[in-house]
Amino acid sequence: MKVKDVPQDLKYYEGTHVRDVNYAVDDEGKYQAVLSDGWAPKTEALELALEEDVDKDERSRMKLQTQADFKGFELALEHRPAAHCENGTISSLLRYHGIDLSEPMIFGLASGLFFTHITFIKMGGLPVTSFRTFPGVLFKRITKLLGIKTKTRRFFSPEKAMQALDRLLLEKKTPVGCVVGMYDLPYVPAEYRFRFNGHNICVIGKDEETNDYCVLDSNVTQKETISRDDLAVVRFPAGGVYPLMGQMYWIKSVPEQLPDLKPLILKSIHKTCWFMTSQPKFIKYVGANGILYLSERIRNWETMMGKRKALLNLAQVVRMLEEIGTGGAGFRFMYGAFLQEAADVTGINELNDYCRRITEIGDLWRDFAYKASRIIKKREKDQYTYNDLGDLLQIIGEKERDLFVDLDRTVKSYMQGE
Repeated sequence: MKVKDVPQDLKYYEGTHVRDVNYAVDDEGKYQAVLSDGWAPKTEALELALEEDVDKDERSRMKLQTQADFKGFELALEHRPAAHCENGTISSLLRYHGIDLSEPMIFGLASGLFFTHITFIKMGGLPVTSFRTFPGVLFKRITKLLGIKTKTRRFFSPEKAMQALDRLLLEKKTPVGCVVGMYDLPYVPAEYRFRFNGHNICVIGKDEETNDYCVLDSNVTQKETISRDDLAVVRFPAGGVYPLMGQMYWIKSVPEQLPDLKPLILKSIHKTCWFMTSQPKFIKYVGANGILYLSERIRNWETMMGKRKALLNLAQVVRMLEEIGTGGAGFRFMYGAFLQEAADVTGINELNDYCRRITEIGDLWRDFAYKASRIIKKREKDQYTYNDLGDLLQIIGEKERDLFVDLDRTVKSYMQGE
């Protein structure tokens, strides 16, 4: 995707601070992070999901919180929008401790790229399709790789969870990452609030007179303020797939000197390639196998489940591919930006070739989302079928397998020379 093609289809973001970050290439082929006001195919998938929403009445009463004038204690940490919430929160925690890594570098070093299409695990009653590793894994991997000591805690009591947060923030003077539910976040548009208990924010300040907190949320363009009551609610959400129990995490200490990034980059790329290509064919739900499995299943969705359920499944895939915080194309563009930066850091120019290849694959994923949206909206012009989508997914799956097999062969040749 070119910078000039980053979509600006403003709709539900109007009047809010929420924006997407897409990774796109400029005229010189260099990746940049570009703010986006949204993309019509993603919006159309969202609207179909909202038609089935069991929380319609409750959602209609939601009010958007405008930012309060925060005057309390605040750690010296600037806000940077990011494409993905966990990457963005990790970036904030690292920067506070003097480690400034780009979002693509964090994602790449943590081997965040993946694919799963699991029919026996449901989210909102629909099969789970994911384009990244499991939530929480990125923080554990990147800090372990860099030799950083961390701590993660959960709680049975909201009050104890908030007290522990205050001790870290006010006494230890350290920023805290919190995993929260999206549904009750007051500064997010009502249309984008769904029962997903895996959003990450960074808490950096508190006004002890008003009991408001200052937070960095990667999906917004500036610092946000949230009340103590609201923060306690989102840390202990009522619904969702799994209970969060006030989960929070922070950095305890960093090494005096970071390890050399080159061998870490090669090791991380090798791990990503292994995740995407190592499974035997009978393990069909994950990696490149998972994409080909989805290619087979999607052709029969209407027959298996009926037209309406097939459309809902399709909308679910598009939302997971392009929902708030992927950087576009299910993290494929972000991984391209990582490979480009990795080429500069390591001096391995071949990585730029793989950057171009995964960028082309990312464009195919965007094409998939566009064609899926035509089916969702039942457009007579340029009407596509589920077989068309299956054909495209087969091409994508084969290209991803070839890419990661070739990439692994290249990085292993350099790892052997280390």
